[in-house]
Amino acid sequence: MEQTLELKPGNRRLVADRLRDFIVTSIDSAAPSDMPFTHLVLDRVFPDDIYALMLANMPEVLDYRPMHGRSQGHDLSDGTHTRVKIDLFPEYIRHLPPQKRAVWDLVGRALCCRAVKQAFIRRLAAPLERRFGARYAKIGMYPIPILTRDIPGYLITPHTDTRWKGITVQLYLPGDHSNTHIGTIFHERLSDGSLPKRKQMSFAPNSGYAFAVGTDTWHSADPVGPEVRTRDSILLTYFVDAGALRFLRNRGKRFGNFILNEVRNRLP
Repeated sequence: MEQTLELKPGNRRLVADRLRDFIVTSIDSAAPSDMPFTHLVLDRVFPDDIYALMLANMPEVLDYRPMHGRSQGHDLSDGTHTRVKIDLFPEYIRHLPPQKRAVWDLVGRALCCRAVKQAFIRRLAAPLERRFGARYAKIGMYPIPILTRDIPGYLITPHTDTRWKGITVQLYLPGDHSNTHIGTIFHERLSDGSLPKRKQMSFAPNSGYAFAVGTDTWHSADPVGPEVRTRDSILLTYFVDAGALRFLRNRGKRFGNFILNEVRNRLP
């Protein structure tokens, strides 16, 4: 298969529209599950040819920057970051070579489009309504798509996502089925405070999951072992965008990260 993507003026919109519609169809056909909390099991999220292009055009190690938050506490003893990322916004990927930039710009724009957001809201209506009430569909949601890379030593302990977030989506990007055992683990919180493992997602090519963030959405990741070279995925997070504080926070963080990224790219 040809591993280049020609986005000429005549076909750029056609490719983007096709990708958007394919993702929406994948969300609409995703299998629902309520164990141990409501979530969607996604399969074949991207068209096969686009998925192959994504794998063939992965950024280089130096293109990523450290992922902060919970993962920051799991750096290796020599300071190596076990999770790094690239925000899939035009201003972040503009330093990539043209072919890689074209692929990831296409993917990032598709994931941020209104139709994809509406599809997730539609499929996760019940847990969103439990949290936000009858007007859940009108609550603003600000999408942040990031390409992440985990290496051996990465782990994350059981947690529920911050309430700044409305929907969490993770799309797995392995090249084959050799490491299906490193998918995200879902937990149930019992009355005694324990968090037994109830389900583990399969880290399979072109798959993933999505859930509406709630007080019961406990999840974790076991340590990535030495048998794994990289654990690549896309985290698509919809931040609650209701009210002036959240509106300014979401855009302020994006602008601040852009400035930091520009400084980083200018350092020797």
